[in-house]
Amino acid sequence: MPALELVCLLVALLLLVPILVLVTESLAALLPGRRQRQAMPLARPRCAVLIPAHNEESGIGKTVTALLPQLQPGDHLVVVADNCSDQTAEAARTCGATVIERHDVARRGKGFALDFGVRFLEKTPPEVVVLVDADCLLTAGSLDVLAREAHARGSPIQAVYLLDQPPGAGIKDQLSSFAFQFKNLVRPLGLDRLGLPCLLTGTGIALPWPLLQGANLASGNIVEDMQLGIDLAVKGHPPRLCAQALVHGELPAGRRAAVTQRTRWEHGHLRTLLRQVPRLVGAAIRQRRLGLAGLALELSVPPLSMLGLLWAAAFVGSLCLGWYEGPGSRPSFLAPADWPRCWPSLPPGSSSAGSVCRWPRCWLRRSMSCGRSRFTWPLPSAPREPGFERSAISFLHTMDRAERRIVASG
Repeated sequence: MPALELVCLLVALLLLVPILVLVTESLAALLPGRRQRQAMPLARPRCAVLIPAHNEESGIGKTVTALLPQLQPGDHLVVVADNCSDQTAEAARTCGATVIERHDVARRGKGFALDFGVRFLEKTPPEVVVLVDADCLLTAGSLDVLAREAHARGSPIQAVYLLDQPPGAGIKDQLSSFAFQFKNLVRPLGLDRLGLPCLLTGTGIALPWPLLQGANLASGNIVEDMQLGIDLAVKGHPPRLCAQALVHGELPAGRRAAVTQRTRWEHGHLRTLLRQVPRLVGAAIRQRRLGLAGLALELSVPPLSMLGLLWAAAFVGSLCLGWYEGPGSRPSFLAPADWPRCWPSLPPGSSSAGSVCRWPRCWLRRSMSCGRSRFTWPLPSAPREPGFERSAISFLHTMDRAERRIVASG
């Protein structure tokens, strides 16, 4: 096999893996849910809600207000005001949250804020910690479900995280919301139906206290949630989806903010993909755990926008390869020798639109008469039924008349 064809085969296989993963997850999401095998405890475990916030003065009040009615005696609601230059801390205190402030401009990021909050909770450790972003709303009843699931399973539990469209959303916002729903609902749901773990998505995460206390949170990783889920999965505590819990966010209203957030997610995902997929594959082989292999396949899927661009580039590359390899390896409408017959030149002064009519007419005539010639795409061979031939002849006459009118009016 020539080296160029081998390279194309490898590229096709690399693109086939994420596409098959997406198709499998989408089909599995349609399967009926399995019954829970573990009985929920009668008493809900004591939990603490930890909210890292950076300059969230405008939205922190709604987040805290939505959480307070879900708390029970013994629960805590802690807001970490991290390097804030606005009134985030005061707004959270006014709503009834416990607020701790952190000021360290050299160590910025959500991971450092979470680590600061965990060290604060060590004074009175809860049984379960629920992580919620400052711009998200945890729906009623979700806190109870998350805390019970995490305590019963002894592993991280991820709520369904969706982004709502802002008022007057355009087509781009609608597509972004759909893509986010596919990523955070359809794909994790398919994994859950197959009995496989999922990735953590940043908010609406419940973790048993011993797991969170020993986790390495203080890092500048821009996708610290994804990294946390992978680390815990390798240690034997894979994250699982809880479809009964729901957390809502909102798409960034400004175009610049949306591009910044999307770029942050995509770059962090690609960096984690390159570094962690080999690690997960190796751990799956050593520990003989199918769940780690499934998590590696899930992580191997690049962002959908990039996957689409890669597919388009591979398609264009295949056409260029057919051109490079010669006439026998490409459809004849790409062969320069066939252009004079399919796209002949017109008399001087005539309209070039006549060639638009002449090309499909010539294509159809050749497809009806070539038989076993090398013209095999996109129509392998013309059917010989009378009905098809009558329709084709009628089409050819119509194209002839249209060409004559265009040339005459040229």
